[in-house]
Amino acid sequence: MILCYNINEITKRNIIYLKGLNKNLTKQEILSKFTNEEDRLLISKLLDKIDFATKRNSVEYTDFLDMRQRQLIEKTLGEMKCTNYVAYGGFKNAERTAVIIYPDKLEEIFKNEDFSFDTIFSVIRIKLPNELKGRYSHRDYLSGIIKIGLKREKVGDIITSKGGADIIVLKAAEKYVVNGLKELTRFKKAEFEVLALKELRIEEPKLEKMSIIIPSMRIDSMVSDIIRTSRAKALEIIKEERVFVNHQLVTKGSKEVKENDIITVRGKGRFKVGTIVNSTKRGNLVVEIEKYV
Repeated sequence: MILCYNINEITKRNIIYLKGLNKNLTKQEILSKFTNEEDRLLISKLLDKIDFATKRNSVEYTDFLDMRQRQLIEKTLGEMKCTNYVAYGGFKNAERTAVIIYPDKLEEIFKNEDFSFDTIFSVIRIKLPNELKGRYSHRDYLSGIIKIGLKREKVGDIITSKGGADIIVLKAAEKYVVNGLKELTRFKKAEFEVLALKELRIEEPKLEKMSIIIPSMRIDSMVSDIIRTSRAKALEIIKEERVFVNHQLVTKGSKEVKENDIITVRGKGRFKVGTIVNSTKRGNLVVEIEKYV
């Protein structure tokens, strides 16, 4: 079975035909496009996954990806004319997702949404004792995971509530996570359950409203005000590929945003653009913003 255009060449001569190019590219030539070593490693692992899926005629998947990594992988798959894949993180609109590559024989199963993602993901539910309810934030759960030595890419979204959290993990890591977290002092009195994805509890996000005054709806102006920094620093953050609009990477400060767009600034949070309330005498715009907290 063929997953991608001429993907069988990977196993025969380690050659891939990229869209729009007339010459054959080896795996190393593909990787040479990426100057960042982490990006090279990410794409190298992707090519290995495609190779395994082709040879074994099996479902293969990446670790959890952030939005930038996912976009980089999807761009590469598009250039390779790969269509047999899906990005999923355990629930609709998950921020961290894995890319799952499947052979032609399973195409209908995936298109009909009959594939069981419980074979890939698990939900670990942590129930806090009464005296700790409402005291732990996303950071407390994430730092606990890091403390037990688990790499961030093995863990998806962490959905917190007053009473605890639901943590999405790769199924292969579920026992390690449960056993490790149970040993931490902060979770000694907590209860743990391993659940199916359908039992995941998705709560409505809490939003904190604020207003900003900006000269235009350009993303650099928006980022500058919502994270309280200079325009120059906002542009620097954009160039560092830390800004996304509706999960799409933004690389130019001149991009215009509009009402209801979701802006994500890595390391700073997520924001929803509200309505333009008013304009000042100087022509600046007063815009409502909702911050996810």
